[in-house]
Amino acid sequence: MSGVNEIRSTFLDYFRKEGHEIVASSPLVPRNDPTLMFTNAGMVQFKNVFTGLEKRPYSRASTAQKSVRAGGKHNDLDNVGYTARHLTFFEMLGNFSFGDYFKERAIELAWNLITKGFGLKKDKLLVTVYHTDDEAAGYWKKIAGFSDDRIIRIPTSDNFWAMGDTGPCGPCSEIFIDRGEHIWGGPPGSPEEDGDRFLEFWNLVFMQYEQVTKEERIDLPRPSIDTGMGLERMASILQGVESVFETDLFRHLIDAASSAIGQGPSEENVASYRVIADHLRSSSFLVADGVLPSNEGRGYVLRRIMRRAMRHAQLLGAREPLMWQLVPALVREMGQAYPELVRGEALITETLKLEE
Repeated sequence: MSGVNEIRSTFLDYFRKEGHEIVASSPLVPRNDPTLMFTNAGMVQFKNVFTGLEKRPYSRASTAQKSVRAGGKHNDLDNVGYTARHLTFFEMLGNFSFGDYFKERAIELAWNLITKGFGLKKDKLLVTVYHTDDEAAGYWKKIAGFSDDRIIRIPTSDNFWAMGDTGPCGPCSEIFIDRGEHIWGGPPGSPEEDGDRFLEFWNLVFMQYEQVTKEERIDLPRPSIDTGMGLERMASILQGVESVFETDLFRHLIDAASSAIGQGPSEENVASYRVIADHLRSSSFLVADGVLPSNEGRGYVLRRIMRRAMRHAQLLGAREPLMWQLVPALVREMGQAYPELVRGEALITETLKLEE
């Protein structure tokens, strides 16, 4: 049960059984937030539900949300291919409570899924909480049986989430796994925290306040839950690999690129294959959601992503347009979960071919 498609369906099935409405991923172009270039988290489509502007017929939901971070405040573009976990396109698995359950149930749901559903070993796991959040720390002790040294208190904004300068906000609790001494890095809050040994894979946000002004913060009448688990990160954990690019989905995309180019990746050029695989996903999903290459705004970001991938294809020796040839492999891998890829396959193919 460690393939990307199986992990996604296991997550959604678990929350369906726990009384959550399974809501389809919203498009990458946000419908309700002109301040955002792209949808970059699962909560974006529920923003107005959290603030009370919109009512839905359900009080708990779960999603697999397609997300892009390649422009504006969240921009991982130049890191992609050179680190173990940066992606421009990723899937965020999430569960949400709109004034229904709160901290204790959110922690319980997460703990049961990762230890019983995904079979992660308790002695490899640790969590962070906001330094003043004694309530969350207490629930981790009670539910997971963690000792104090496995509950790291963080006094910075890393563990306090805010929608913006004003609006809903609250402390959060991140779940980490220790991947072993053979990988460099230290636990969160340590000088070596930027290493890859301790990998954060799930963030539970406890939305309990509203920031009215810079100085004034009040309690929300109905505290809510917003969580995000990186699907690609969880796949790397369950498949026992050190990089998201070594997971099954990326291996298939890189195999398709190797076959089209006529040579496989080596230590010297593997970053180029990883760039191509990641950028194929972000480009294809953006086109499927109606973004086309242009010289401004979202279209410009798409053009930059496409051209970065095409440059890496040329570095690998491709003399003919390559990216469009890889679209069928992507549709094979992700088309069942995201039918818009199937519907848009001809447009995606033609757009990539013309741009290259």
